[in-house]
Amino acid sequence: MVDPHAYLGVGKVVDSDEALEKIGDGSVVAISGFNMAMTPELLIERLYKLYKKTGHPKDLFIIAETFPGSPGRGLDRIAEDLYRNEDKGFIRGMLLPYYGWSKSLQRMVLEDWFEAYTWTIGVMAYWFREVGSGRPGVLTRVGLHTFLDPRQDGGALNEKARKARSVKVKILYIDGEEYLLYEAPKPEVALVRASTSDEKGNLTVEDEGITGSLLSIAQAVKAKPRSGVVIAQVLRIARFGSLKPKNVVVPGPMVDYVVVAPREKHWQSATIDLDRRVSGDIITPIHRAMVTHHPLDTRKVIARRTLLAMMEDVVEKGGPIVVNLGVGIPSLVANVAVEEEVMDLLEVTVESGPWGGLPLLGPDFGVAIGHYAVLSIPDQFTVYEGGIIDAASLGFLQVDKNGNVNPSMLPGRLPGPGGFSVIAAGAPKLYFSGGFTAGRRDIRVTEDGLRIVSDGPIIKFVNNVYKIVYNPKAARKHVDQEVLYITERAVFKLENNGLRLVEIAPGVDLERDVISKMEFEPLIKGSIEEMDKRIFRMGRMGIKKEIMEAIRR
Repeated sequence: MVDPHAYLGVGKVVDSDEALEKIGDGSVVAISGFNMAMTPELLIERLYKLYKKTGHPKDLFIIAETFPGSPGRGLDRIAEDLYRNEDKGFIRGMLLPYYGWSKSLQRMVLEDWFEAYTWTIGVMAYWFREVGSGRPGVLTRVGLHTFLDPRQDGGALNEKARKARSVKVKILYIDGEEYLLYEAPKPEVALVRASTSDEKGNLTVEDEGITGSLLSIAQAVKAKPRSGVVIAQVLRIARFGSLKPKNVVVPGPMVDYVVVAPREKHWQSATIDLDRRVSGDIITPIHRAMVTHHPLDTRKVIARRTLLAMMEDVVEKGGPIVVNLGVGIPSLVANVAVEEEVMDLLEVTVESGPWGGLPLLGPDFGVAIGHYAVLSIPDQFTVYEGGIIDAASLGFLQVDKNGNVNPSMLPGRLPGPGGFSVIAAGAPKLYFSGGFTAGRRDIRVTEDGLRIVSDGPIIKFVNNVYKIVYNPKAARKHVDQEVLYITERAVFKLENNGLRLVEIAPGVDLERDVISKMEFEPLIKGSIEEMDKRIFRMGRMGIKKEIMEAIRR
């Protein structure tokens, strides 16, 4: 006699150990999560607890869509314990787009504990979808002539990875054009997260801030020839038939086990348990009281100048533009736009999926409030790689004489590219925004411009960057890009033969404060314009009226 409860899939709802015991030694495990958003924190911790208790599963190869955790939580918490105990048995390899939240994990990579690789987020998200379709990997131009290219590092971060090459990037030619094929071991297990599962395992994400790559990860694991195991962490179980079919992100037959987590292991982001604005149930208007006031320092000066560049794009288009704002200084552009009451002219997108509203910062990056749409991560990066957005602002650590950009990587510091590579390769208007020098410095913003009391000792405009993460020559071969490099004291424009100095801040000496602090000489043609003085003055710049009038003209 058939048990009707078994037919409905009631047996899928199990204790975490019962599900995790199905994971064998040496398994390739895919984990969802963009920082803490969509991260199955309970499953990650219980998997490691099971290993510590029994010694199994060991030698895991972990693949994640971004970084499933934040400082002290998720994967970082496991890495801290492994490093402290000098335990090298749990992980044999890792492929992550971002390692930056975990100092312990970066040390393990640099000390060659296991094979460590990195791809950019868009390629990683596409890869899950491609593997789920039975294809060998991702074919793209993204990464050509950068550190992701096999003629450079091929995404390998340490010696073990360079020797093993479990993760490969190959050069292919189609009609004489170069492409990169990204390949990695097919995942055998998925640890994913949703808000609700019904008795049959259908998954919905109504409480989450994003959807991530949830469906694509499940598809990659379930695809033939070796169909694997999908384990989902949820907050609650619903009766079969009570979930609206169009709300189901992963159909139940693709889910093997469901584990119910307590709220403390299922927050929307690093610091937010449950905020209905983050889940999109309440869409609030964005106003000045919602943003934290940032003092008028060099970071805000750079954000203001970047906003002015984007407002020029608004006028050129005759209305709102779609933009991406990266982490760091670029993320302040949204705050400045709110202060200036021009946020309605920017359709801000976050690489994790939200459209519109105000992106949250720091470890909460990835979720937003006041947004009106959320795409999956693969779909969002299609928007970026396809150049469907109008402009992007991204940070930089180094820029060289050819316009190549290194956003974050140095010897002893390997956070990975995050979403940078795809966004930079596809954006038609590209604004790299960052400080002109680095290190301890005293640069004061006055009503008359900048006063550099003591400058940073670290030069950022160098002859050759440490790692090429954006290569303008390769990108501009296929995308008609306009590129500016915006700092607090100078603005450069990318031209075919190098960087041309186009603006300088009031109060700054060209030779002493700019050229002598670069390893190469920029191009100088004719007169150099002075940066808009409103950028350096207290109070709002007051640009709304002129922008609206310019649009109407």
